[in-house]
Amino acid sequence: MKKTLLYIGIVIISSAVLTFGTIKWFESLSNDSAEEEATNEEKEKTEKKGVTEVESVAATEQLESEREQIKGTISDADIDHFLEQGLNPFGTKVAMEQLDDAHYQEYIHGMSHQKVRAEKKWGFYELHPRRVEWLLEGLEKVDLQHEQVYRNILEKWAQGDFSEVDRDHNAIWSIQGGTVGRATGILSTAEEQEYIESQ
Repeated sequence: MKKTLLYIGIVIISSAVLTFGTIKWFESLSNDSAEEEATNEEKEKTEKKGVTEVESVAATEQLESEREQIKGTISDADIDHFLEQGLNPFGTKVAMEQLDDAHYQEYIHGMSHQKVRAEKKWGFYELHPRRVEWLLEGLEKVDLQHEQVYRNILEKWAQGDFSEVDRDHNAIWSIQGGTVGRATGILSTAEEQEYIESQ
């Protein structure tokens, strides 16, 4: 009798552990699936468009160069000054109609940095409502491979919802083929302000 109860107890505990492990495994798969889908979509679009690796690298280098020139905090007056000079809210000459996936990835990724915890961060654009609005408007003027990913992120941000900003960062990071700098959490308000001031 005691052995039977012991066996039943072991079976119940084993089943519970196995069930819990299976649930956690499925949860991790669903969290990573959006990032994997975004990466696969980017590869397919690159192949379809016939964009060579050299062209892609050149475009990325141009964005990185511009990023270094315009990083830091931004005010409404700064954005007004950019617009008066014929520039966009990021301080570059790229018009809405010229935006492509690389621009959206660069800008969203860079803006997310002030809100996420990550081992390494490359690039920073202060997350400003007018920048978010401009990017949302741009989605109506261009066709992009990852338009829905960008739209989902930007619409949340336009509403002041940053509750998933680490996941937003990682979706873009994954599309870009990130290997270092995955977001592991969201900064506190004080940590965010400290990060912005350090830029």
